[in-house]
Amino acid sequence: MKTLAEDKKFKWSLKLLASLRDKSSESATSSPPGYNPSIHGVVETEAINKNSEQTHLIIKKSWDIAIGPLKQIPMNLLLMYMSGSTISIFPIMMIAMMLMKPLSAITTTHATFKTFEQAGTGTVGQKIVFVLGHIACVGLALYKCHSMGLLPTHASDWLAFAEPQTRSEYSGGGLVLL
Repeated sequence: MKTLAEDKKFKWSLKLLASLRDKSSESATSSPPGYNPSIHGVVETEAINKNSEQTHLIIKKSWDIAIGPLKQIPMNLLLMYMSGSTISIFPIMMIAMMLMKPLSAITTTHATFKTFEQAGTGTVGQKIVFVLGHIACVGLALYKCHSMGLLPTHASDWLAFAEPQTRSEYSGGGLVLL
């Protein structure tokens, strides 16, 4: 006589003795919840995808560093405007920093991208953009020097016997009080 527990079939119950006797019952037993037999081939492709994701992130980070000097140009333009064109300590210090920082960064370009080269990614394009961005920053500093009159651009700056450049027009402001 069978008991009530043996009569009742639950969803989660298996007849293990029957499956041991009959080898063909492997296809009859269902997979456990959450198991997908087609995933075995996907595991290998996931490892390849992780490597490609890492190289993609490394390349993205190297481009972020390469574009950094170009992102500084608008801030340098604002500082150039705010400092004015008078010859005083603040504009001179600003010009000195605008000249020295890019030049020192250009000299350490190889050290900046060394970690990315060790990762096995090519960094030639990033280095070129990095150096060009810093050259643009140096160009801004030289333009500021020229607008302040600190660069020798006329013959009278070099030769003692040459006449200085004469101004064709003078302007002044204010009220005339008679």
